[in-house]
Amino acid sequence: MTDAGMTRPGAVDPGLRHGRVSLALSFGVQGVAFALLVTRIPALQDQYGISDGLLPVFLAAVPILAGVGSVLTEKVVARVRPGVVLRWAQPLVLLSLLGVGAGRQLWHIAVALGVFGLAVAALDASMNMMGVSLQRAYGRSIMLGFHAAYSLGGIAGASLAWVGARWDLSLFVSYLPIVAVLLPAALVGSRWYTEGRSPEGAGEEDPKAPGGAVSFKLLLPLCLVMCFAYIGDSTVSNWSAKYLQDVLGSSEQMSTLPYNVYMVTTLLGRAVGDLGVRRFGAVAVVRGGSLLAAGGFAVVAGAPGAWVGMAGFTMLGLGLCVIVPQTFAAAGRMFPGDSDAAVARLNIFNYVGFLVGSPLVGVLGDAWSYRGAMLVPMVLVLATLVYARSFAPESDRYGGGHERARTADVG
Repeated sequence: MTDAGMTRPGAVDPGLRHGRVSLALSFGVQGVAFALLVTRIPALQDQYGISDGLLPVFLAAVPILAGVGSVLTEKVVARVRPGVVLRWAQPLVLLSLLGVGAGRQLWHIAVALGVFGLAVAALDASMNMMGVSLQRAYGRSIMLGFHAAYSLGGIAGASLAWVGARWDLSLFVSYLPIVAVLLPAALVGSRWYTEGRSPEGAGEEDPKAPGGAVSFKLLLPLCLVMCFAYIGDSTVSNWSAKYLQDVLGSSEQMSTLPYNVYMVTTLLGRAVGDLGVRRFGAVAVVRGGSLLAAGGFAVVAGAPGAWVGMAGFTMLGLGLCVIVPQTFAAAGRMFPGDSDAAVARLNIFNYVGFLVGSPLVGVLGDAWSYRGAMLVPMVLVLATLVYARSFAPESDRYGGGHERARTADVG
């Protein structure tokens, strides 16, 4: 028996392989762009004269607008395919990043960040929509690989940002050559965007929801998991350096290491995560990741010194990295007849978690203690265990230890 979408038993259709590579490129480009923005925030403050009091307003505006953009994306993909949205959203993200670096007045950065927030939502949602559809066509877990490409791009972007800061380059001069390379690469890669179709489920409506409509009640557990995961992620990205230096007494140089270690371990975990899903199933991988991440927060909270704290952040990267990709994949399985809408709605909680995480830890740290504040994301990540059964494959068995027969991963 030969699976649909295969040129021969054991071989993946070349169009799917090309689509997989081009989508991975898009994830990588987005990782670079986002890292270039968030790692140069001090330079943005200097360039635009943004005070510490005003900075949170600008930082909060991006995820708020991104949430709005994700809602709009759901409406757009009902009329045009996600590949079309992605093809135009990615250049817009890169150009708005360049606009952030080019301006001089507050209204310049307000407009540029507004465009960035709306475009990045369309980009995030459409990339994950396509990833879900390709995973369905492949018949096995490949979603973590796309997010591994994002992590690799984030490491590259942070490294390029360090070079720009080291050479004291202006933001525009730092961003221009990178955008000049990534923009045409993304446009060329978009020629091979492919949306997979499940041979068993193509055209099927969701059996749980009449007419294929997405039930928010059914999706809610995954929304909560997504929110909790991004609260954990934003805690690391926003507070790891301060925590290591102010609480654990590290040097300023060492305080820059936790986020880099976190990104590297995130990349490593995602690079091998698909193998774990194929071997043990999505539920076991999500449970294991949740326990490892919660253990990491516990180690960080109780660390007697900087090196033990570093070990905790290493555990966090390996644990948290599997949760978000598997949450998108689970939404696709839960609503096979309307996975695009499910992914768009789930994507909103990416930004909710990002928006809540940083101020939550800050408020608790000031009012209580930063060690105690680390226990809150620990408890939230542990709550993922309550919802782990939502990740169990049902009508679509891919990625859950029930791979389709004779399907080789050659793409």
